[in-house]
Amino acid sequence: MNKKNYVAVATLAFAMLTSCAGQKEAKSTSGIDLANMDTTVSAGTDFFRYACGGWNDAHPLTAEYSRYGTFDELFENSQKQLRELIEGLAAQKNNQAGSAAQKIGDLYNMAMDSVTLNKQGAEPVKAMLDKIADMKDKSEIVPMMTEMAHIGIGTYFRSYVYADPKNSSLNIFQMGQGGINLGEKEYYLDTDSITQNIREQYKLYIGKLFQLAGFSEADAQQKVADVMEIETAIAKVSRSATELRDPEANYHKMSFDELKKTIAGIDWDAYMKGLGIQAPAELNVEQVEPIQEVARLMNTLPLSKHVSYLEYNLLDAAASCLSDDFVAARFDFYGKVLSGRQVNQPRWKRAVNSVNGMLGELVGEMYVEKYFPAAAKERMVKLVKNLQTALGERIDAQEWMSDSTKIRAHEKLAAFHVKVGYPDKWKDYSKLEIKNDSYWANVCRASEWGFNDMYSRIGKPVDKDEWLMTPQTVNAYYNPSTNEICFPAAILQPPFFNMEADDAANYGAIGVVIGHEMTHGFDDQGRQFDKDGNLTDWWAPGDADRFKERAQVMVDFFNKIEVLPGLQANGELTLGENLADHGGLNVAYLAFQNATKDAPLGVVDGFTPEQRFFLAYATLWAGNIRDEQIRVYTKSDPHSLGKWRVNGALPHIQAWYDAFHITPSDPLYVAPENRVNVW
Repeated sequence: MNKKNYVAVATLAFAMLTSCAGQKEAKSTSGIDLANMDTTVSAGTDFFRYACGGWNDAHPLTAEYSRYGTFDELFENSQKQLRELIEGLAAQKNNQAGSAAQKIGDLYNMAMDSVTLNKQGAEPVKAMLDKIADMKDKSEIVPMMTEMAHIGIGTYFRSYVYADPKNSSLNIFQMGQGGINLGEKEYYLDTDSITQNIREQYKLYIGKLFQLAGFSEADAQQKVADVMEIETAIAKVSRSATELRDPEANYHKMSFDELKKTIAGIDWDAYMKGLGIQAPAELNVEQVEPIQEVARLMNTLPLSKHVSYLEYNLLDAAASCLSDDFVAARFDFYGKVLSGRQVNQPRWKRAVNSVNGMLGELVGEMYVEKYFPAAAKERMVKLVKNLQTALGERIDAQEWMSDSTKIRAHEKLAAFHVKVGYPDKWKDYSKLEIKNDSYWANVCRASEWGFNDMYSRIGKPVDKDEWLMTPQTVNAYYNPSTNEICFPAAILQPPFFNMEADDAANYGAIGVVIGHEMTHGFDDQGRQFDKDGNLTDWWAPGDADRFKERAQVMVDFFNKIEVLPGLQANGELTLGENLADHGGLNVAYLAFQNATKDAPLGVVDGFTPEQRFFLAYATLWAGNIRDEQIRVYTKSDPHSLGKWRVNGALPHIQAWYDAFHITPSDPLYVAPENRVNVW
C-alpha cells in the first residue's frame, strides 16, 4: 500500500498524523481531566477502562474513522486551523510564481477542484498507460519500472539512498523487497476465511480500476489474474514484518559485479541508467530472495502479464488523485474492506493532507511561526536532559549487564542527537514546480523532486541534521543510524505536553514519550547499533544472551493476549515497541522522582502524584478502534494496540502496583517472578 521509499525509524505510534493546534488551555494544574476516567471499574481490573473510559465513551467512532484516539483528536481538532492557513494562500489571486504561497495555494485548489477532476477522469494517466501497453519486448520492463520510480510509483522491489547501516556517516544505494500492494505477505498466503475474503475483495478492486480506465470486463479479469500471479509469487518469498526486524539478517553489502552474479536475470546496467545514476561501487541488498524471484518472473512470464502488473501499479498509485469514481473504488477497498471505515474523509481534509504530504516543510514553517511557543522548546530540552540522567541511572542498576557494556551504553546515551520542535534548516523547494495542468501531474512532479533529492546523495555524507518528520506531525521517533531522538512541535501539546500542568502529568505523558524514544536505542533492534549509528556488536560476551532471555518474557506475555476472538497479539513483531514502553515508564518515573524529591507534589483531585503520573500515561492511548483495523495492525504494526500499551505494559511496573495498591486478587496482577525486568 505504501508506494514510497522509506527509512526505518522507531516511532511512538503507527500513524504519523499532522497537527496544527496551539497549546490548549489546561483544565487544571494537575493536567488530569477527571471526565476522561471511568471509576466504576477498578484500576486493577482494567486500567485502560479506569483511566480512559470516560474519554472513550465521549468519542464514539464516527463513520469516517477506523480508529479514533488522542492522536486523532489532536489531528481532528487542529486540521481546521491548518485548513485556514492553506486556504488563506489558496484564496489569493496573484501569488508570485514559484513562491511558497503559489505552490501551496495552487496545489490545494487543484485537489479541491472536483469539477475538473471528474471531467478529466483517467486522462491524466492515459499517456503512461499507453506507453506501458506499447511495450514490445521484455527488455523494456526495467526502463519502465525505473521511469515509474521517478514519479513515486513502486513496482517489483524498492530502492533508495540512505546511511550504510555499517558505515552510518555515508549514504549508499540500497534495495529491498516490495511489489506487493497489500503490504504484508500474509494477505496473499493465509487461508482463514477473513483473509480469503480480503483477497477476493482485492481482486474486485483491481478489476474495477481497469474497467474505470476503459478496459473491457474480460480484459480486466485477465489483468486481475496477471497481477495476483505476480504479487503472490513475490509474497511467497518475501520476509514477514517480524523477520524484517532483524537488522543483521537484512544487510547484504556487495559490489555491483557481485549484484549481477547474485541476482542474474535483471539488466542492472539498464536499471541504474533508468534511475539516472552511475553504477555504485557498493550497495546493500536488504532482502536477496524476493528480488531473485522478480528476476525469475521477468524471464519466465510473458510480457503481457508484466504489462498488466505495471498498469495496475500506476492506476493504484494515481486513483486517489483522479476522478471521484477512482477515489471511491480505492476507498471501498482500502478504507472499507481493510479498515472498516464507512465513509471517506471530506475533500478538504484529503486536500490538506495532500499538500502537507508533498510540501511538508513549507507548511511546517507556517505552523511553527504561528503556533509553536519558544517556551515549550525550552522546557522540553530540560525534560530530555532529566530523562537522559535517569536512563543513565537505570543502566547502572542493571545487574545482568557487565561493566564494560555499561560504559559503552553510557557513551551511546551521551551521544544522542536531540531534535525538538523544528529543523534549524528548512528544505529548499525552489526546484519543485507546481503547474496548472493536472493534480496528478503535480503529484508526479513532487515525487520526482523527492526522488532527485534522495539520489543526489549517493556517496555523500549523511546529513544528521535532516528531519524525518515535519514539525506538524503528532509523533516522535528514534533513528538508529543517526542515534537521534526527535520530538516534533505538534506533539508538544496536551495531553502529551502541558505547559500549565505539574510534573506528575508531564513526566507521565511526554516524559514517557521521551523515555520511550531513548529506550529504542537499547531495545532488541536499537541495541545492535553503536553510538555512531553503526550496526555492530558492542556488547560484552554473555550480555546479549541475558538481554534476550529477559526480552523473551515480554514476547511470551504479549503472545498470550487475545486481541479479538481467535486472534492473538504478535509478541515478536511488537517486541521493540513494548520494550520501549517498558523502559520509557521506568525511566520517566525515576526522572519524575528525581525532579520532585526536594519539593514533593501533593494530592490533587483526590489523586497522589504517583497516581497522576500513570493516569497521564494511560490517557495517551485512549481511543476506540474497529475490529477490521485491529486485524490490520496485528498483521503489520510493530506497536501494540492502545489498550495493551496500558493493560499490557503497567503490570510489569512495580511503581504502578504501589500507586494503586494492586494486589494478587486483581485480574491485572502479574507475579514479580513473571514480570519483565529490563531497563
